Amino acid sequence: MNQDKEKFHSFALMHDSIWVSKRMKRLLAIIFIMVIVLLFMPWTQNIQSGGAVTTLLPNQRPQEIQAMIPGRIEKWFVREGDFVKKGDTIVKISEIKDSYLDPRLLEQTNKQVQAKENSVLSYSSKVNAINMQIQQLEINREIKIKQSENKYQQEQLKFKSEEAELEAARINYTVAASQYSRDSILLKQGLKSPLDLENRRTKMQESMAKLISAKNKLNSAAVAVENAKFEIRNVNAEYNEKLAKAEGDRFSTIGSQMESEAEVSKLRNSYSNYQIRNGFYTITAPQDGFITKSLASGIGETIKDGSAVCTIMPSAINLAVEMYIDPVDMPLVNKGNKVRFVFDGWPTVVFSGWPNLTYGTFPGTVYAIDNTPSANGKYRVLVAPEWKGKTWPKQLRVGTGSRGFMLLNSVPIWYEMWRQWNGFPADFYTVTKPEKKKK
Repeated sequence: MNQDKEKFHSFALMHDSIWVSKRMKRLLAIIFIMVIVLLFMPWTQNIQSGGAVTTLLPNQRPQEIQAMIPGRIEKWFVREGDFVKKGDTIVKISEIKDSYLDPRLLEQTNKQVQAKENSVLSYSSKVNAINMQIQQLEINREIKIKQSENKYQQEQLKFKSEEAELEAARINYTVAASQYSRDSILLKQGLKSPLDLENRRTKMQESMAKLISAKNKLNSAAVAVENAKFEIRNVNAEYNEKLAKAEGDRFSTIGSQMESEAEVSKLRNSYSNYQIRNGFYTITAPQDGFITKSLASGIGETIKDGSAVCTIMPSAINLAVEMYIDPVDMPLVNKGNKVRFVFDGWPTVVFSGWPNLTYGTFPGTVYAIDNTPSANGKYRVLVAPEWKGKTWPKQLRVGTGSRGFMLLNSVPIWYEMWRQWNGFPADFYTVTKPEKKKK
């Protein structure tokens, strides 16, 4: 069905033109050539991940200031946002445990320590006295034993003397008996008178009496020798008993002394603990920084030991970025890899594959890599500023959001498109160190 094309505005704009057709072909050819050239341009492979600004060292991160002992808040010396130096007082607390409420606790404990120390000294003096007593007993024992031995020797000499006298009395008796027998025979023969025989009998009886007396004396001397021997044994036994008793007293005193020394050590330990505890009533700043948040407020509020009273942000910090990467990208990351960051609040123009054309990004270097995945299933990577590159903004604060581009290998754009369409991982990239020139 033929219609008049001039009546319609759309058909009027469309007309055949050789000039328009040539220009369109030329434009399409130029675009095609540019696309081909663009496909062969280099593209830097990268791993993108979100992160947050943190600190390089653990002691530079925000930390809680905790109370070492339970207590009641008495006075605050700072406000949120104040700058404090190390050792400045933050809050004052008072004691709430009944075991430490005595204001003279240190003084009383010190007196107990001194009393126990004096007790130890008295036990030492007693031990010294017992040692002297033992020495004196040993000296007396030696003297007594020497005396008993001398007496034993005297009794032995006396026994020998009595033995000699007995032998003389026996000889005298034998002679007297022989004379009496001979005179009896002579009396029968008429050669001796009865008076002479009676005299001989008297002498014989006197000799017999002396012999019996000598035997008795010898027996007495033998008994005296045995008694002297027993006396030596008794002296040893007596002084051994006294020495054993003194040794027992000495060991008992030493045991009491050691118990007193143990009690002194416990009291000294308690005294030191009380002194240290008194220092915990004042909570001070562990380092220079800013008080960011008060976790315990008011006056008279009780806190437990280990409870946080406020948080402090250190003033001197080394910034870093904490980012997380997928396990599939973990083998591609090494210490020293270069990273470009975009921080929240700073205007940027990012070409992830062309880092030289980006604007507003900041350089970094991989500082540490965790060996185990975090709770989110990814590996944590800590990136420090690259000191030789563009410095990071001074206005950055811990916790600021960021996005990192971890630079890997450089490949053509067509290869990168083909890799991503097929879901292949990025090329493995390692940091190469310059070789030293050989001499």
